[in-house]
Amino acid sequence: MQPPSSRRAVAPLSRFLAALALALALALAGPAPAGHAAVGLTRVTDFGDDPGQLGMYVYRPASLAAHPAVVIALHGCTQNAQGYADHSGLPLLADRYGFLVVLAETTSSNNPNKCFNWFQATDNRRGRGEAASIRQMAAHAVSAHGADPRRIHVTGLSAGGAMTAVMLAAYPDVFRAGAVVAGLPYDCTKDTGPYTCMSPGVDLTPAQWAQRVRDAHPSWTGPWPRLAVWHGDQDTTVAPRNADELRDQWTALHGLSQVPSRTSLIGPDGTRHEEYAAADGSVAVEVDRVPGIGHGTPVDPGSGAEQCGSTGAPYFLDSICSSHWIARFFGLAESAPPPGSLPAPTALAATGATDTAVTLSWNPVDGAAGYVLHRDGAPVATPASTSYTDTGLAPGSAHTYAVAARDADGGTGALSAAVTARTTGATAACWTSSNYAHVQAGRATTAGGYTYAKGSGQNMGLYNTFVTHTLKESPVGHFTLADTACP
Repeated sequence: MQPPSSRRAVAPLSRFLAALALALALALAGPAPAGHAAVGLTRVTDFGDDPGQLGMYVYRPASLAAHPAVVIALHGCTQNAQGYADHSGLPLLADRYGFLVVLAETTSSNNPNKCFNWFQATDNRRGRGEAASIRQMAAHAVSAHGADPRRIHVTGLSAGGAMTAVMLAAYPDVFRAGAVVAGLPYDCTKDTGPYTCMSPGVDLTPAQWAQRVRDAHPSWTGPWPRLAVWHGDQDTTVAPRNADELRDQWTALHGLSQVPSRTSLIGPDGTRHEEYAAADGSVAVEVDRVPGIGHGTPVDPGSGAEQCGSTGAPYFLDSICSSHWIARFFGLAESAPPPGSLPAPTALAATGATDTAVTLSWNPVDGAAGYVLHRDGAPVATPASTSYTDTGLAPGSAHTYAVAARDADGGTGALSAAVTARTTGATAACWTSSNYAHVQAGRATTAGGYTYAKGSGQNMGLYNTFVTHTLKESPVGHFTLADTACP
């Protein structure tokens, strides 16, 4: 994880920190990648609203299961989707178990070091920026590939690991489980900066950490996602203490002790494997402490049953195949739950919209006792009839819907074709500040001494306190220059 220092400085300190960040990037980059056959990815450009301006790539195995599970993968700083697919081992496991891999990718327009903005409120909150874009990718996987909305998972390295914690906290209604590799607890930067969070780390009580997650989606009353934590015990970039804080945060959410229920050694290197079991015996949280490695994704090149991944690129470290164990934690080696026998409803359509609601209707299915409506990939209602009004939505927001029939025993049939609908209303927000203040507030980024509007990427001029612009925010997290008129 590259420290996001170049976002936080002013001249002349900014020049020093920018140089320092460049030096760190060069020092951490390691040797040039060795030759490696690239995994075949498909870029998706029409996955829906993209306020975070991210790229979406999909690895679809030839043996894709019916109603497959999904793993969303988030790369680390200075990396990209292709490199993460090539070296993490996830595509090999997708081939073996038939799940879909979705890789999100950020760029230097969002962050100079190509880090996901886990520390920035415009990107790490429900419905905002990068978090909203990743959530939309999950919805697209359900609508476009028939994926099972009950089995959506997320994992990532470093900044991608911290963003994994963001997704689990902001969208517990979407993600069943996650795996944070060399990452940080959710909302660590609420009272401090990202450097302090990374090292030496922040010490809060389990209850304090858990409350930060609850605050991410205050109305949520359902079960919390399961979490696996992976961390090298020699990591000097993101201190290993963060593994303990993540454990504290998520065991407290699950109402569990911070003392492991079981401890064992796994893999060829004797990784310490700690399990925190719920009352029914299932593992709600696990922590895997990898000996002798620094900052990166643990891989174990080879053709053995527990081997996967490859080295030859920075931050992929020869030790244990973490992706193999993460897939096991996600339950991806298990057979998919069988869908009901009822066919998919037809003619799903949005028949009306207000500022806060969307009304939908569809054709009836013979033998259906009711229906299950999915919004953005997650079930949100079980209407008895063939119409429903989805309320409590944000003005000017777009949502993707699908519906399935439900039989008398509660079995759910196939999902319908998806339809996207948008609520009315939404007044654009306007912000007039110096370029420095816009960057500080997360409305803009900086690179090479210049400032760029977040989302649109428009050049706003030099990064300092003297240049002033007005930015219009619409939709949330997407900013455009509006010096002459706003809104």
